[in-house]
Amino acid sequence: MALLLNNNDIQKVLTAEMTINALEESYKQLIAKEAVCRPRIDIRIPTSTPSKFYQWGTMEGGSTSGYFAIRMKSDVMEEQEYNGARTEEKYCTKPGLFCGLIFLTSIENGEPLALINDGYLQHLRVAADGAIGAKIMARKNAEVLGMLGSGGMARSHVESLLRVRGIKRIQIYSPTKANREKYAAEMREKHGVEVAVMDNPRDVYRGADILAGCTDSSVPVVQGEYLEPGMHVIAVGGRPDDAAKQRFDLTLRLGTAPAPVGRPEYGTADEYIGYMARPDAPFWQNRRLGKRAPQITGLGKDVMFADILAGKTPGRESDRQITFSERGNIQGAQFYAVAAVAYEEAKRQGLGHELPTEWFLQDIRD
Repeated sequence: MALLLNNNDIQKVLTAEMTINALEESYKQLIAKEAVCRPRIDIRIPTSTPSKFYQWGTMEGGSTSGYFAIRMKSDVMEEQEYNGARTEEKYCTKPGLFCGLIFLTSIENGEPLALINDGYLQHLRVAADGAIGAKIMARKNAEVLGMLGSGGMARSHVESLLRVRGIKRIQIYSPTKANREKYAAEMREKHGVEVAVMDNPRDVYRGADILAGCTDSSVPVVQGEYLEPGMHVIAVGGRPDDAAKQRFDLTLRLGTAPAPVGRPEYGTADEYIGYMARPDAPFWQNRRLGKRAPQITGLGKDVMFADILAGKTPGRESDRQITFSERGNIQGAQFYAVAAVAYEEAKRQGLGHELPTEWFLQDIRD
């Protein structure tokens, strides 16, 4: 029997610690060439509504540990102006609903094992990456977290960062006052930390040891002019501006998807590869997604997770360095690893809806 696992099931079984451990193990398997993945691939097609486009995105990976997974997303996308910020909105069928699925299989016999809603798992996955980066690059005595954003990613990042650093104070800003006030109240109650609500994003930076940009902004939100010595930076959605990139003393990259066997020219460090219908249409020109994926690497300040593990570099070398960590294009290696531990625990606890394996099989050879 395969399992259908929804977000409530995953929330019952998956923890920040499990996610961090699963990702670290997956990265070690990638380094040892026991795992493989490919960059995210997006297919984009203009819809009949001039401001919107359809996007199908997938990423996949697996390892000799026994599992393979593909993560699939079906979204209608639109960029909007909101409270002076330009955000990337998405939905499936109607605003407020989303379609993201992980299909987990066994590498031993090809058996379909699970279909998993990706929402809760996705938030913990991205936050675990931020925590791994902070564990390696942030100062050991980091206590103040500056948070730009108040959504799901901002919540999961606190959950994960508390596992690697002794965060005692959070400084929060997001464009909508009610949202940032609600976020602050939740963080105080759930984690017992001091939370200061800022009315100006500039104030989030002051005295912060770790800065996290967790937004759906389609323009940069991490401002280089405000970065302070010793700060470690994480960016999800709202990427660093050019001034910030220049101020990073070190950038940790957690990995890069390998090139296809025998075709090294197809290797890329880009976050994603995009294909578009009507690629020359003016519709794409003013959109971030119409250009190459944003890259932080390549400025001569990079350190790789593999080199950290091998002892070739210590990572941060001084308490005054400004550091940054980024995932790389290894999302496929993340989803099989996290989906696998969630599936195993859900199966142990008897959660999820059973789907007969024969529903997925046929006797006609393809």
